[in-house]
Amino acid sequence: MTDALYIEISIWSQVVSSIVFIGALVYAWRRWLMPVFLAAQARSNQQIAEAERHRSEAKAALDLLREEIHTASHDAELIVRRAKVQAEHERDAAIAEANEAGERALDDARKELQRARAAATVRLRAELVAKALVVARDDATQRMGAALDARVVDGFIDSLEGAAYG
Repeated sequence: MTDALYIEISIWSQVVSSIVFIGALVYAWRRWLMPVFLAAQARSNQQIAEAERHRSEAKAALDLLREEIHTASHDAELIVRRAKVQAEHERDAAIAEANEAGERALDDARKELQRARAAATVRLRAELVAKALVVARDDATQRMGAALDARVVDGFIDSLEGAAYG
């Protein structure tokens, strides 16, 4: 029985030493290793949370930038439309102003032409009258002579006598 007792003590000693070893392992696990793993897990969780926060902020910034791009595109489109309308308005105004200036210049030219025609007509009449007088004087001096003078004087005297007696 002694051998059986030693064998039983040996088995129980291994069981007890295994239990003590497992207890020491559990104690060491809880005392030193678990805080290290928990701290590492907490750091990892914190890094993950910060990365997710950064990702959310980046998404929000991206959405905001997309909105701003859309707004800027819309604003640019409105600016282009306004610029086209303004350019058309200015072009129309410039054309109207040029037309008005052209019409005024044309009216002024017509009036100047009428004045020039009137002045030319007056000069032409004066020249024609002067030339006609010259021609008439030349003709009159050629036709007039002593016999014609006597006839004109006799005709004039007869008309005076006829008027006095008549």
